[in-house]
Amino acid sequence: MAGFSLDSGGGGSAAAANKAFKQQLNKVYGWYTGGFISFVIVLAVLEQLGLSRQWIGFIFLLATVALYAGIGIMSRTSDAAEYYVAGRRVPAVYNGMATGADWMSAASFIGMAGTLYLTGYGGLAFIMGWTGGYCLVALFLAPYLRKFGQFTIPDFLGARYEGNLPRFLGICAAILCSFTYVVAQIYGVGLITTRLSGLAFEIGIFVGLGGILVCSFLGGMRAVTWTQVAQYIILIIAYMIPVVWLSVKQTGVPVPQAVYGYQLEKVSKRGDELRTDPKELEVVAIFKARADEYAAKLKDIPTALAAEKAAASQKLADLKAANAPVTEVQAAEKALAAVPANDAEAKKAWTAAKAANEARAKPLGGMPNHAQIYAGDPNGDEKARKTFDESRRNFLALVFCLMVGTAALPHILMRYYTTPSVKEARESVTWSLFFIFLLYFTAPALAVLVKYEVFNVLVGTPFDKLPAWIAQWSRVDPGLLSVVDVNKDGIFQLTEMKIGGDIIVLATPEIGGLPYVVSGMVAAGGLAAALSTADGLLLTIANALSHDLYYKMIDPNAPTARRVMISKILLLVVALAAASVAAQKPADILFLVSAAFSFAAAAFFPALTLGIFWKRANKWGASLGMIAGLGTTFYYMATTQPWMRSIFGVTSPVELWWGIQPISAGLFGVPMGFAVIIIVSLLTPAPSRQTQELVEHVRYPDLKLSKA
Repeated sequence: MAGFSLDSGGGGSAAAANKAFKQQLNKVYGWYTGGFISFVIVLAVLEQLGLSRQWIGFIFLLATVALYAGIGIMSRTSDAAEYYVAGRRVPAVYNGMATGADWMSAASFIGMAGTLYLTGYGGLAFIMGWTGGYCLVALFLAPYLRKFGQFTIPDFLGARYEGNLPRFLGICAAILCSFTYVVAQIYGVGLITTRLSGLAFEIGIFVGLGGILVCSFLGGMRAVTWTQVAQYIILIIAYMIPVVWLSVKQTGVPVPQAVYGYQLEKVSKRGDELRTDPKELEVVAIFKARADEYAAKLKDIPTALAAEKAAASQKLADLKAANAPVTEVQAAEKALAAVPANDAEAKKAWTAAKAANEARAKPLGGMPNHAQIYAGDPNGDEKARKTFDESRRNFLALVFCLMVGTAALPHILMRYYTTPSVKEARESVTWSLFFIFLLYFTAPALAVLVKYEVFNVLVGTPFDKLPAWIAQWSRVDPGLLSVVDVNKDGIFQLTEMKIGGDIIVLATPEIGGLPYVVSGMVAAGGLAAALSTADGLLLTIANALSHDLYYKMIDPNAPTARRVMISKILLLVVALAAASVAAQKPADILFLVSAAFSFAAAAFFPALTLGIFWKRANKWGASLGMIAGLGTTFYYMATTQPWMRSIFGVTSPVELWWGIQPISAGLFGVPMGFAVIIIVSLLTPAPSRQTQELVEHVRYPDLKLSKA
């Protein structure tokens, strides 16, 4: 009983104070929005007067990071309630905006439209899952968690399940899913910082990290909240302007969401034309021939390796004997040095090259028809029907994992502890949905408009007249964008471009021919999205360690100042660790984020929902349920996902359960968690009478609590 502090809101004087506070916020952020728009206009004028692109990028980077740092410095605090839950006085609309920014991670801002561009209909699973998750938050979690009045999710688990074991497991799970998620955000920060400043990717990560730390380090949740509101304003303006511009350019209508269906028809028709275009098929045939060549080498590696070394050596000797130009000799020396040193290296290099060429030996670079619902054909042969069934299962499984994971992410649920009352907690979920909807309703339109531009404007352009953004992005990261004249005809074919989804949004202004200042603004918006989520995630990890582990489990008598200082130190350590991992470019942004959702879904959703709605759920059920759910999810990912298999040294053949991809591993962990909690709780003693009555009271406030 002592662990809970039921909170139903303040009285009349508190309401008046909250109203005055909200009016002040309206005034501050109104001026801020006008100032940001004026800042962009001034930069646009300076660009026309000759200000270089590099300076525009630096100004956007420095100005936005300085802005967030300023808010962090002004919001610095050592008060526990302010540091952990922003004093519980954030109005619903601003909490919704902060949640929107907290939510609009690098994956949403950078990766969402890119995924839709590359996968078409399949990418809608992310929009449906993430948006649907907020419905679960509103119905099942936010108002009830706010009513319990704790600081963190592990705090709730420890109090509700009467012990430190559930709290400790909650800490471990929160760190796992938040750390996985924050690595993806810092990767995005590095990508954008590199694009804005021209710095090396690894340096860009640590430059961006300074912007993350200065907010969360100084002021905790208070600084993060007000920074996130500012970041949301920047990111939504930055996201909308290029899409509206493309819409006007292509259709004359400034509402892209209303007209992208017409553009989708044109994109589908143009895609069908490109699939049968002789030049496109010529490029596909070249990639197929290269893949076959590597397959032949892999059949007899020693002989093929010896022949390749001999050929490279002979070519170098011939060039030297003929006194060939120095550049040709150097190229031949480089080619000889690139020959694998031994059979093992040759097998690894040729296997990777074979897979890469096979992936590109498909029309449109392997992209499906944008409007095709699932892969395969339900009316085709057995293989086509199997492909269709697996595609549909994976789509639904991903929607489920993202929906349930959204409802269980600790850094999102923490936001609903910051509102003045339970009523405002529920209202803020509605505002969160609205602010998230603005971007998610626009992402499908952006993907289609960009694809129309690429299919109709870029394809067929001579290589010497390709826009400058292609070369610039190729320098940032050749893995994200590379264009090579494969068939040597001097004309760009779609299949000759390898493009990663992570640059679609960032390159949209340049694809549409907008001034570079808009590109800088979009990059600043992406930076705001990544920074805002990283702030929330780092705070979640640091608070789990300082508040839940240190204060609640190790030293309950620790003074407030020491608790906050420990949180700040831990935040710094975790941030540096996450940046070190992100610098290794471990996996694509979308997989890292989706893994975090599966982890959160399996670890937290069963324990949270049963903890709120089933008073019989107890300590042992919750503890073993979290272990079983998370363990099942982690095991499936570790044995089926290529990057994780390499980390854990798994060499056995990949065996997918019912064809479900590892990105949706939570599909197996969540029901396992529910089953274990229910079974174990029924087989072990019930929670105390006070805890059971409190659970009832949270759901039915008219019930009276008996005296402890």
